[in-house]
Amino acid sequence: MGTEVRDTTDRSTANSTWKTLFASGTIIAVIGVLAIFFPFLAGVTLSVLLGAALLVGAALHAVHAFSAGDWKGVLWQVVLAIVYAVAGVALVVNPVFGLVTLTILVIAYLAVIGVVEIVMGIALRPEKNWAWVVASGVISLLLAGLLFGGWPGSAEWALGLLFGVSLLTSGLSMVGVAMGGREAEREMPAGRTERAT
Repeated sequence: MGTEVRDTTDRSTANSTWKTLFASGTIIAVIGVLAIFFPFLAGVTLSVLLGAALLVGAALHAVHAFSAGDWKGVLWQVVLAIVYAVAGVALVVNPVFGLVTLTILVIAYLAVIGVVEIVMGIALRPEKNWAWVVASGVISLLLAGLLFGGWPGSAEWALGLLFGVSLLTSGLSMVGVAMGGREAEREMPAGRTERAT
């Protein structure tokens, strides 16, 4: 009797887990598709959200300044609060400016990652499939060059598009894991019944 109660609990837990994961993955994938179709709007939204986060950080640094012990600690906290506030206001008031700035950061990130992956892939050359790492690095460098060549015009679509692709792939991977969980749940009662008999 104790075994039956445990089996029911396990099945209900697996059932709720894969359904929640499936729903979350679907929502994230849909948001990703919307960001891909409306990259400028997605980029502006990201810029505003980042600005709001910086303003919250500015407020936290300002509050922390009052609890800092010596005057040097207070000074640094006030300076950080001002920097955060200026950056946050700039992004919220003029999110297009934020798009341009964030696109530069994305280009720099892709360039650095590309170089690192190429060097890493060459270093792994005796290993199997080392060329995939090099290929990934080359693609990152090509993307960086493409964005840099179209900059500042690429700022209108690059950030939102890349964010959308990232959300879409993450959402689809979550859905894939959820479907695997559903299959495991369907097979679970039969397997447990066999072990019980």
